[in-house]
Amino acid sequence: MNARTEPAEAEPVTPARPPVVRELLLVAGLFAVYKLGRQLAADHTGEAFRDARDVWHAERWLHLPGEGTVQSLLLHGDGLAEAANAYYATVHFPATLAFLVWLYLRRPAHYTWSRRVLAAVTAAALLLHLAFPLAPPRMPAATDLVDTARVYGPSVYGPPQTDHLSNQFAAMPSLHFGWALMVAIGLIVATRSRWRWLWLLHPLLTLLVIVGTANHYWLDAIAAAALLGAALALIQAPRRTAATDTAGGRDARDLVPAERPVLVGAGR
Repeated sequence: MNARTEPAEAEPVTPARPPVVRELLLVAGLFAVYKLGRQLAADHTGEAFRDARDVWHAERWLHLPGEGTVQSLLLHGDGLAEAANAYYATVHFPATLAFLVWLYLRRPAHYTWSRRVLAAVTAAALLLHLAFPLAPPRMPAATDLVDTARVYGPSVYGPPQTDHLSNQFAAMPSLHFGWALMVAIGLIVATRSRWRWLWLLHPLLTLLVIVGTANHYWLDAIAAAALLGAALALIQAPRRTAATDTAGGRDARDLVPAERPVLVGAGR
């Protein structure tokens, strides 16, 4: 038996990042599709209000809590309503973009996975927007809810008849909630901090905001969560390895397993 040892060949420390120009174009395309695709069903006013009536009755049949319960908390003072409107208007896109940028720089493998999941959820949501135009709960008089953005500001929407920048009848599913939930899940999966579960506060706060401002029904958030669950089931997350854990204050070399001796010629 002629045995000798040689160090095992080291694995790559970090996965290769996708080309930055290509990713900028892909992410910009994702946001453009989100904004422009929503407008395709913007003229279906009658159908959107009929669907709103059906959703409202379905929620009562399911004994879901009324959206007015959350809104009443915001209406105790102008400051809460204004803060909720500002959160709705300003956090959605920047938070998602910051999430993708951080993953790209610090967790390349998780970045690719998260971008694919977000793209799949967004594409499925746009199809549902076309098939099921839905007026938000702030519009139908039967809901008896206040349009907090119009009353207290700030508002990102104009009158539906003149608003050419967005489709206000694309309430279901809520991509505000779907993207926020993916941001939380992506950060929980990609990091190891004991505090990482606090990221769930982001989708929770988003849920309370979209419902309290009467921009979405509870069922809009449930539909978004269902789409996200399907995407997560179909698109496999990267395995946790030293190569995907290069952040958190430790150098990647500290995370590479110690070299193991390999016996050469042991079978002779």
